[in-house]
Amino acid sequence: MTAKEIFHKTMPFNIAKLALGGLTVLLSALLFAILMGIGWLFGEGGMIVTFIIWIFGTGFIRFVIMHYLGYLVKAGHIAVIAEAVTTGRIPDNQVAYGKAQVTKRFLTSNIYFAVDKLVSAAVKQIQKAVGKVGNALDFIPGMGAVTGLAQFFVSISLGYVDECCLGYTFYQKEQGAFKSAADGVVIYAQNWKPLLGSAAKTMLKVILLMVVVALGIFVPIGLLFKVLGWSPLAAFLLACLIAWVVKYALVDSYIMIQMMTVYMGVAPNTQITFDLYSKLCGLSAKFKELFQKGKEEPSQPSYAAAGTAPAPSPAAAPAPARAETKPVFCGQCGAKNEPGTKFCGSCGARM
Repeated sequence: MTAKEIFHKTMPFNIAKLALGGLTVLLSALLFAILMGIGWLFGEGGMIVTFIIWIFGTGFIRFVIMHYLGYLVKAGHIAVIAEAVTTGRIPDNQVAYGKAQVTKRFLTSNIYFAVDKLVSAAVKQIQKAVGKVGNALDFIPGMGAVTGLAQFFVSISLGYVDECCLGYTFYQKEQGAFKSAADGVVIYAQNWKPLLGSAAKTMLKVILLMVVVALGIFVPIGLLFKVLGWSPLAAFLLACLIAWVVKYALVDSYIMIQMMTVYMGVAPNTQITFDLYSKLCGLSAKFKELFQKGKEEPSQPSYAAAGTAPAPSPAAAPAPARAETKPVFCGQCGAKNEPGTKFCGSCGARM
Protein backbone atom coordinates (compact mmCIF):
# COMPACT_ATOMS: atom_id res chain seq x y z
CA MET A 1 0.00 0.00 0.00
CA THR A 2 1.47 3.34 -1.07
CA ALA A 3 1.85 6.41 1.14
CA LYS A 4 -0.75 8.25 -0.93
CA GLU A 5 -3.29 5.45 -0.48
CA ILE A 6 -2.67 5.33 3.27
CA PHE A 7 -3.05 9.10 3.51
CA HIS A 8 -6.47 9.03 1.86
CA LYS A 9 -7.69 5.93 3.67
CA THR A 10 -6.72 7.26 7.11
CA MET A 11 -8.49 10.58 6.53
CA PRO A 12 -10.54 10.28 9.78
CA PHE A 13 -7.36 10.96 11.73
CA ASN A 14 -6.50 13.95 9.53
CA ILE A 15 -10.01 15.34 10.10
CA ALA A 16 -9.56 14.86 13.85
CA LYS A 17 -6.30 16.82 13.65
CA LEU A 18 -8.05 19.56 11.68
CA ALA A 19 -10.73 19.72 14.38
CA LEU A 20 -8.13 20.05 17.14
CA GLY A 21 -6.28 22.70 15.15
CA GLY A 22 -9.54 24.55 14.49
CA LEU A 23 -10.34 24.49 18.21
CA THR A 24 -6.91 25.96 18.92
CA VAL A 25 -7.46 28.75 16.39
CA LEU A 26 -10.95 29.52 17.75
CA LEU A 27 -9.78 29.76 21.36
CA SER A 28 -6.78 31.86 20.31
CA ALA A 29 -9.01 34.24 18.31
CA LEU A 30 -11.39 34.65 21.26
CA LEU A 31 -8.49 35.31 23.59
CA PHE A 32 -7.10 37.84 21.12
CA ALA A 33 -10.40 39.72 20.91
CA ILE A 34 -10.78 39.82 24.71
CA LEU A 35 -7.21 40.93 25.41
CA MET A 36 -7.15 43.53 22.63
CA GLY A 37 -10.40 44.95 23.98
CA ILE A 38 -8.86 45.22 27.43
CA GLY A 39 -5.67 46.71 26.00
CA TRP A 40 -7.63 49.32 24.03
CA LEU A 41 -9.00 50.70 27.31
CA PHE A 42 -5.46 51.48 28.46
CA GLY A 43 -4.15 52.97 25.22
CA GLU A 44 -1.16 51.99 23.12
CA GLY A 45 0.90 50.74 26.05
CA GLY A 46 -1.94 48.49 27.15
CA MET A 47 -2.25 47.05 23.65
CA ILE A 48 1.42 46.07 23.64
CA VAL A 49 1.17 44.39 27.05
CA THR A 50 -2.00 42.46 26.20
CA PHE A 51 -0.51 41.38 22.86
CA ILE A 52 2.48 39.87 24.66
CA ILE A 53 0.07 38.13 27.06
CA TRP A 54 -1.86 36.80 24.05
CA ILE A 55 1.27 35.26 22.53
CA PHE A 56 2.00 33.32 25.72
CA GLY A 57 -1.69 32.47 26.14
CA THR A 58 -1.88 31.06 22.61
CA GLY A 59 1.20 28.97 23.26
CA PHE A 60 -0.40 27.59 26.42
CA ILE A 61 -3.66 26.75 24.60
CA ARG A 62 -1.74 24.98 21.85
CA PHE A 63 0.34 23.03 24.38
CA VAL A 64 -2.68 21.82 26.35
CA ILE A 65 -4.70 20.73 23.31
CA MET A 66 -1.84 19.15 21.40
CA HIS A 67 -0.16 17.54 24.40
CA TYR A 68 -3.21 15.84 25.87
CA LEU A 69 -5.34 15.27 22.77
CA GLY A 70 -3.18 15.77 19.70
CA TYR A 71 -0.49 13.33 20.86
CA LEU A 72 -3.03 10.56 21.42
CA VAL A 73 -4.65 11.16 18.03
CA LYS A 74 -1.18 10.99 16.46
CA ALA A 75 -0.41 7.76 18.33
CA GLY A 76 -3.62 6.13 17.06
CA HIS A 77 -2.79 7.30 13.54
CA ILE A 78 0.71 5.81 13.80
CA ALA A 79 -0.74 2.46 14.95
CA VAL A 80 -3.03 2.32 11.91
CA ILE A 81 -0.22 3.38 9.53
CA ALA A 82 2.05 0.64 10.92
CA GLU A 83 -0.72 -1.91 10.37
CA ALA A 84 -1.33 -0.65 6.82
CA VAL A 85 2.35 -0.72 5.81
CA THR A 86 3.13 -4.14 7.29
CA THR A 87 -0.10 -5.98 6.36
CA GLY A 88 -1.42 -3.98 3.40
CA ARG A 89 -4.83 -3.37 4.95
CA ILE A 90 -6.65 -0.70 6.95
CA PRO A 91 -8.68 -1.92 9.97
CA ASP A 92 -12.45 -1.67 9.48
CA ASN A 93 -12.97 0.71 12.41
CA GLN A 94 -9.60 2.40 12.30
CA VAL A 95 -10.29 4.94 15.04
CA ALA A 96 -11.36 2.23 17.51
CA TYR A 97 -8.42 0.08 16.41
CA GLY A 98 -5.94 2.90 16.92
CA LYS A 99 -7.32 3.68 20.37
CA ALA A 100 -7.21 0.02 21.39
CA GLN A 101 -3.64 -0.40 20.18
CA VAL A 102 -2.41 2.69 22.02
CA THR A 103 -4.10 1.58 25.24
CA LYS A 104 -2.76 -1.97 24.90
CA ARG A 105 0.77 -0.93 23.94
CA PHE A 106 1.40 1.93 26.36
CA LEU A 107 -1.22 1.28 29.08
CA THR A 108 -1.30 4.97 30.00
CA SER A 109 -0.73 8.21 28.11
CA ASN A 110 2.14 9.04 30.47
CA ILE A 111 4.13 6.05 29.18
CA TYR A 112 3.50 7.15 25.59
CA PHE A 113 4.64 10.70 26.37
CA ALA A 114 7.77 9.37 28.09
CA VAL A 115 8.73 7.12 25.16
CA ASP A 116 8.05 9.86 22.60
CA LYS A 117 10.08 12.47 24.48
CA LEU A 118 13.04 10.13 25.03
CA VAL A 119 13.14 9.10 21.36
CA SER A 120 12.85 12.72 20.17
CA ALA A 121 15.60 13.91 22.51
CA ALA A 122 17.84 10.95 21.63
CA VAL A 123 17.71 11.49 17.87
CA LYS A 124 18.36 15.21 18.33
CA GLN A 125 21.47 14.45 20.35
CA ILE A 126 22.64 11.95 17.74
CA GLN A 127 22.03 14.57 15.04
CA LYS A 128 24.21 17.07 16.93
CA ALA A 129 27.00 14.49 17.14
CA VAL A 130 26.75 13.92 13.37
CA GLY A 131 26.79 17.69 12.87
CA LYS A 132 30.06 18.01 14.80
CA VAL A 133 31.69 15.53 12.46
CA GLY A 134 30.54 17.57 9.47
CA ASN A 135 31.78 20.83 11.02
CA ALA A 136 35.25 19.33 11.42
CA LEU A 137 35.52 19.26 7.60
CA ASP A 138 34.62 22.92 7.07
CA PHE A 139 38.27 23.77 6.25
CA ILE A 140 37.77 22.05 2.86
CA PRO A 141 36.56 24.60 0.25
CA GLY A 142 32.86 24.18 -0.38
CA MET A 143 32.47 21.47 2.27
CA GLY A 144 30.53 23.77 4.60
CA ALA A 145 27.72 24.10 2.06
CA VAL A 146 27.69 20.35 1.40
CA THR A 147 27.57 19.36 5.07
CA GLY A 148 25.01 22.07 5.77
CA LEU A 149 22.71 20.72 3.07
CA ALA A 150 23.26 17.16 4.27
CA GLN A 151 22.43 18.15 7.84
CA PHE A 152 19.28 19.85 6.59
CA PHE A 153 18.20 16.57 4.97
CA VAL A 154 19.02 14.71 8.18
CA SER A 155 17.11 17.23 10.34
CA ILE A 156 13.96 16.70 8.25
CA SER A 157 14.33 12.95 8.50
CA LEU A 158 15.02 13.02 12.24
CA GLY A 159 12.00 15.27 12.72
CA TYR A 160 9.82 12.24 11.96
CA VAL A 161 12.02 9.42 13.25
CA ASP A 162 10.19 9.40 16.59
CA GLU A 163 6.98 8.59 14.74
CA CYS A 164 8.81 5.84 12.84
CA CYS A 165 10.15 4.35 16.08
CA LEU A 166 6.70 4.51 17.69
CA GLY A 167 5.34 2.74 14.62
CA TYR A 168 7.91 0.01 15.21
CA THR A 169 6.67 -0.43 18.79
CA PHE A 170 3.23 -1.30 17.41
CA TYR A 171 4.80 -3.80 15.01
CA GLN A 172 7.06 -5.44 17.62
CA LYS A 173 4.26 -6.37 20.02
CA GLU A 174 6.10 -9.07 21.99
CA GLN A 175 8.52 -6.52 23.47
CA GLY A 176 8.03 -3.64 25.87
CA ALA A 177 7.51 -0.14 24.49
CA PHE A 178 10.86 1.26 25.68
CA LYS A 179 12.81 -1.73 24.34
CA SER A 180 11.05 -1.58 20.96
CA ALA A 181 11.62 2.18 20.74
CA ALA A 182 15.35 1.72 21.44
CA ASP A 183 15.47 -0.97 18.76
CA GLY A 184 13.67 1.46 16.45
CA VAL A 185 16.38 4.11 16.85
CA VAL A 186 19.10 1.53 16.12
CA ILE A 187 17.21 0.30 13.05
CA TYR A 188 17.05 3.89 11.85
CA ALA A 189 20.79 4.29 12.34
CA GLN A 190 21.49 1.08 10.41
CA ASN A 191 19.29 2.13 7.47
CA TRP A 192 20.32 5.77 7.20
CA LYS A 193 21.02 5.64 3.44
CA PRO A 194 17.51 4.85 2.13
CA LEU A 195 15.94 6.99 4.84
CA LEU A 196 18.22 9.93 4.03
CA GLY A 197 17.27 9.60 0.37
CA SER A 198 13.62 9.68 1.35
CA ALA A 199 14.35 12.74 3.51
CA ALA A 200 15.78 14.57 0.49
CA LYS A 201 12.60 13.94 -1.49
CA THR A 202 10.55 14.91 1.53
CA MET A 203 12.41 18.21 1.82
CA LEU A 204 11.37 19.21 -1.69
CA LYS A 205 7.76 18.25 -0.98
CA VAL A 206 7.78 20.27 2.26
CA ILE A 207 8.97 23.38 0.45
CA LEU A 208 6.43 23.05 -2.36
CA LEU A 209 3.53 22.23 -0.05
CA MET A 210 4.29 25.11 2.31
CA VAL A 211 4.51 27.58 -0.60
CA VAL A 212 1.10 26.41 -1.80
CA VAL A 213 -0.35 26.60 1.72
CA ALA A 214 1.07 30.08 2.31
CA LEU A 215 -0.27 31.50 -0.96
CA GLY A 216 -3.62 29.79 -0.55
CA ILE A 217 -4.14 31.23 2.93
CA PHE A 218 -2.26 34.52 3.27
CA VAL A 219 -3.38 36.07 -0.01
CA PRO A 220 -7.20 35.70 0.35
CA ILE A 221 -7.19 36.60 4.06
CA GLY A 222 -4.99 39.63 3.44
CA LEU A 223 -7.26 40.84 0.62
CA LEU A 224 -10.41 40.29 2.69
CA PHE A 225 -9.09 42.24 5.67
CA LYS A 226 -7.89 45.04 3.36
CA VAL A 227 -11.31 45.36 1.72
CA LEU A 228 -13.06 45.42 5.10
CA GLY A 229 -10.52 47.87 6.50
CA TRP A 230 -9.52 45.59 9.35
CA SER A 231 -6.12 45.35 11.03
CA PRO A 232 -3.33 43.97 8.83
CA LEU A 233 -1.70 42.55 11.98
CA ALA A 234 -4.84 40.59 12.82
CA ALA A 235 -4.96 39.29 9.24
CA PHE A 236 -1.35 38.14 9.43
CA LEU A 237 -1.82 36.41 12.79
CA LEU A 238 -5.01 34.67 11.66
CA ALA A 239 -3.32 33.51 8.45
CA CYS A 240 -0.37 32.14 10.45
CA LEU A 241 -2.70 30.18 12.73
CA ILE A 242 -4.68 28.72 9.82
CA ALA A 243 -1.48 27.84 7.93
CA TRP A 244 -0.20 26.07 11.04
CA VAL A 245 -3.45 24.04 11.29
CA VAL A 246 -3.22 22.95 7.64
CA LYS A 247 0.45 22.03 8.06
CA TYR A 248 -0.21 20.11 11.28
CA ALA A 249 -3.23 18.18 10.04
CA LEU A 250 -2.40 17.54 6.37
CA VAL A 251 1.19 18.36 5.42
CA ASP A 252 2.80 16.80 8.52
CA SER A 253 0.53 13.75 8.28
CA TYR A 254 1.49 13.14 4.66
CA ILE A 255 5.21 13.54 5.39
CA MET A 256 4.93 11.25 8.42
CA ILE A 257 3.26 8.57 6.28
CA GLN A 258 5.96 8.95 3.61
CA MET A 259 8.74 8.43 6.15
CA MET A 260 6.98 5.59 7.95
CA THR A 261 6.34 3.80 4.66
CA VAL A 262 10.07 3.74 3.90
CA TYR A 263 11.05 2.95 7.49
CA MET A 264 8.54 0.15 8.07
CA GLY A 265 9.49 -1.29 4.71
CA VAL A 266 13.04 -2.04 5.91
CA ALA A 267 12.58 -2.40 9.70
CA PRO A 268 11.11 -5.96 9.81
CA ASN A 269 14.05 -7.34 7.82
CA THR A 270 16.78 -5.51 9.74
CA GLN A 271 19.00 -7.58 12.02
CA ILE A 272 20.17 -5.37 14.88
CA THR A 273 23.87 -5.42 15.72
CA PHE A 274 24.05 -4.97 19.44
CA ASP A 275 27.46 -3.32 19.37
CA LEU A 276 25.61 -0.30 17.89
CA TYR A 277 23.76 0.15 21.17
CA SER A 278 26.95 0.99 23.04
CA LYS A 279 27.97 3.47 20.32
CA LEU A 280 24.62 5.27 20.43
CA CYS A 281 24.68 5.28 24.24
CA GLY A 282 27.99 7.10 23.99
CA LEU A 283 26.53 9.66 21.60
CA SER A 284 23.27 10.28 23.44
CA ALA A 285 22.48 10.29 27.16
CA LYS A 286 18.76 10.15 26.31
CA PHE A 287 19.23 7.05 24.17
CA LYS A 288 21.14 5.46 27.03
CA GLU A 289 18.20 6.27 29.33
CA LEU A 290 15.78 4.76 26.79
CA PHE A 291 17.98 1.67 26.51
CA GLN A 292 18.17 1.26 30.30
CA LYS A 293 14.40 1.61 30.69
CA GLY A 294 13.99 -1.08 28.05
CA LYS A 295 16.15 -3.46 30.07
CA GLU A 296 14.11 -2.75 33.21
CA GLU A 297 10.78 -3.60 31.57
CA PRO A 298 9.24 -6.88 32.79
CA SER A 299 9.02 -9.98 30.59
CA GLN A 300 11.63 -8.80 28.12
CA PRO A 301 13.34 -11.12 25.61
CA SER A 302 17.01 -11.73 26.36
CA TYR A 303 19.37 -8.99 25.20
CA ALA A 304 22.06 -11.59 24.77
CA ALA A 305 20.59 -12.76 21.47
CA ALA A 306 21.56 -10.62 18.50
CA GLY A 307 18.71 -9.73 16.13
CA THR A 308 15.19 -8.37 16.44
CA ALA A 309 13.20 -11.52 15.80
CA PRO A 310 11.38 -13.13 18.79
CA ALA A 311 12.71 -16.41 20.15
CA PRO A 312 11.68 -19.24 17.82
CA SER A 313 9.68 -22.23 18.96
CA PRO A 314 11.69 -25.33 20.00
CA ALA A 315 10.79 -27.03 16.71
CA ALA A 316 12.20 -24.13 14.70
CA ALA A 317 15.23 -23.45 16.91
CA PRO A 318 18.60 -23.32 15.12
CA ALA A 319 21.16 -25.97 15.79
CA PRO A 320 23.23 -25.32 18.96
CA ALA A 321 26.46 -25.81 17.01
CA ARG A 322 25.67 -22.76 14.85
CA ALA A 323 25.11 -20.54 17.89
CA GLU A 324 28.56 -21.42 19.21
CA THR A 325 30.26 -20.10 16.07
CA LYS A 326 28.82 -16.60 16.40
CA PRO A 327 30.03 -13.82 18.71
CA VAL A 328 27.86 -13.05 21.72
CA PHE A 329 26.89 -9.47 22.57
CA CYS A 330 26.51 -8.47 26.22
CA GLY A 331 23.01 -7.37 27.23
CA GLN A 332 24.38 -4.93 29.80
CA CYS A 333 27.01 -2.97 27.88
CA GLY A 334 26.68 -4.29 24.31
CA ALA A 335 30.31 -5.47 24.17
CA LYS A 336 31.28 -8.19 21.69
CA ASN A 337 32.45 -11.48 23.26
CA GLU A 338 33.82 -14.78 21.95
CA PRO A 339 31.41 -17.69 21.31
CA GLY A 340 30.59 -19.69 24.44
CA THR A 341 31.55 -16.86 26.83
CA LYS A 342 29.69 -17.12 30.14
CA PHE A 343 30.60 -13.67 31.51
CA CYS A 344 31.20 -10.42 29.64
CA GLY A 345 34.87 -9.56 29.29
CA SER A 346 34.07 -5.84 29.47
CA CYS A 347 31.63 -5.43 32.38
CA GLY A 348 31.59 -8.94 33.93
CA ALA A 349 27.83 -9.44 33.56
CA ARG A 350 26.52 -12.98 33.11
CA MET A 351 25.75 -13.64 29.44
